[in-house]
Amino acid sequence: MIHYQVDDLDRQIIDRLTADARASNRHLAQALGVTEGTVRGRIKRLEAANLIRFTAVTNVAALGAPKVVLIGIQAQLSEVGALCQKISAMREIGCVIAMAGRYDILCIGLFSSLEEIVTVANNRILALPGVRHVETSIAVSTLKYDHRVAKIIDRKRDA
Repeated sequence: MIHYQVDDLDRQIIDRLTADARASNRHLAQALGVTEGTVRGRIKRLEAANLIRFTAVTNVAALGAPKVVLIGIQAQLSEVGALCQKISAMREIGCVIAMAGRYDILCIGLFSSLEEIVTVANNRILALPGVRHVETSIAVSTLKYDHRVAKIIDRKRDA
């Protein structure tokens, strides 16, 4: 990976691309008071350093009201890394985070039914060696969701 020091202009470019990833280099350059070549070069360097990536963001509301589920897992500490890998491979799970606190692992996924949640959380995750406890929480209402923090997608539709 290329090491790249992000400066104020980079941050401004990133902020504007976050708001509208389809903005042209010319439009960005005009808005920021720099040349189009400067913007193009900065974007290429940011991509090469893996600091930005262009991707489509799923509109969760348009997926037919899936249930956003957080799954907290308490595990044997020696197994956390292996469990994260196994759970990451589950197509229903869109986010896996190793934690320090109440849970050792936090997973986030989109589910179409309560039965599907039970199958994944209780039958598949809880059955993994090293898992001591699984607790699920289902989002009732989403007041704020910043797609820049965690992109959660319906992997079943991708399959």
